[in-house]
Amino acid sequence: MKVVVIIPAAGLGTRMAFAPSAKAKKSTPSKQFAELDGTPILIHTLCKFASPQVAEICIALRKNEISSFRTRLEKEGKDIQQKKIQFVEGGEHRQQSVANALAAINAAPDDIILVHDAVRPFVNEEIIESVIKAVQKYGAAIAGLPAMDTVKQVERTAEGAVITATVPRERVVMAQTPQGFRYSVIKKAFEEAAADGFIGTDEASLVERSRHEVAVVMGSPRNIKITTPADLELAEFYLRK
Repeated sequence: MKVVVIIPAAGLGTRMAFAPSAKAKKSTPSKQFAELDGTPILIHTLCKFASPQVAEICIALRKNEISSFRTRLEKEGKDIQQKKIQFVEGGEHRQQSVANALAAINAAPDDIILVHDAVRPFVNEEIIESVIKAVQKYGAAIAGLPAMDTVKQVERTAEGAVITATVPRERVVMAQTPQGFRYSVIKKAFEEAAADGFIGTDEASLVERSRHEVAVVMGSPRNIKITTPADLELAEFYLRK
């Protein structure tokens, strides 16, 4: 059994690019290339998967970004260089990027595929290991956090939204990544979604749709997804600490 990590990193990240923040002045249109301590977020993220458990990493980027990022990774990502790294062209949306990566990798049915957000650089070894162990047991698992705030179900209106129900917090988790699956499980789920023209919000939503149980392991409040300049400021604080 081997573990293959897929990093979909072909997004434009417009919320990061156009927000009026001095902290974001040097950020590029792609949020994954915004810098933390002089190094792109994406490289910080990749280095978290230098674990001996990980055999391969497949990175999905926009075609015109592959060459320049490969060069920068060779210079700044020394911790990850011992891994087999493959680049694929990303799609119009996350699901297509992951599908392109799945088509490019060589995996056995029981191999484990981890999909991780390019802009979650504070994932830790404990979370990664917990997801892998849960996938070995259940075939599919994600990292997640219990909801801390009261969760409301609403009906959207032209003037805003109206609450229709209060959802019990004990039945809600906030999904994080990595999300992990046996290769046979995620491959089947993606094939079914493609055949039906279904676009999910994450990989787990496709596997759920394929009627496969998905386990949840404990994530971390620090395992944030950096999407806005405010997130970037918080990330800089975490990095200093």
